[in-house]
Amino acid sequence: MLDKNGIAKRIAKELQDGYFVNLGIGIPTLVANYIPDNIEVEFQSENGILGMGPFPFEGEEDADLINAGKQTITALNGASFFDSATSFAMIRGQHVDMTVLGAMEVSENGDIANWKIPGKMVKGMGGAMDLVASADNIIVAMMHTNRAGESKLLPKCGLPLTGVGCVKKIVSNMAVLEVTENGFKLLEVAPGVSVEDVKNATAGKLIIEGDIPEMDI
Repeated sequence: MLDKNGIAKRIAKELQDGYFVNLGIGIPTLVANYIPDNIEVEFQSENGILGMGPFPFEGEEDADLINAGKQTITALNGASFFDSATSFAMIRGQHVDMTVLGAMEVSENGDIANWKIPGKMVKGMGGAMDLVASADNIIVAMMHTNRAGESKLLPKCGLPLTGVGCVKKIVSNMAVLEVTENGFKLLEVAPGVSVEDVKNATAGKLIIEGDIPEMDI
């Protein structure tokens, strides 16, 4: 199976030259470390930066440069800084080409739950609700199962929803799946993972057509 960096590396293959991309908290932030050499993309963070670079090396952190998850980041040449109002105007105005988010659950019709577990302390939904309501191209980076080994790809989400019918694609530690009107369509499997493994780990409806290739990462 893939680790978190493997998931991020596979998602980076979805980037296209000239894209403006928002990276959510967690695994998605790692995508900035794996931009293909032949393209240029601009990473946006809703706390007010366009032009995020990869994470800084240890000892080179600047405490004044952080992303929405309060992690220290780097800024590329030409990066710009602005207030949250301008940042969310970009998001709500649909000027972001791709959004990569983490998730606790995704349903087979593309609903996403990624902000709250009932009974646990939470500060709020943050920018996730705006992102899923405004973006047309939402990719979820997640582990396929929880720590108890239970599927996080479900017929219906059990946790409070962040967005409805919005997820287009999922890259997990086991597979790449497209969300269709008929369920999760299996596109690729991770190295060392079989189609049967994915089937056993997916509670929602899984569509398998033809031979499923292994991820090229």
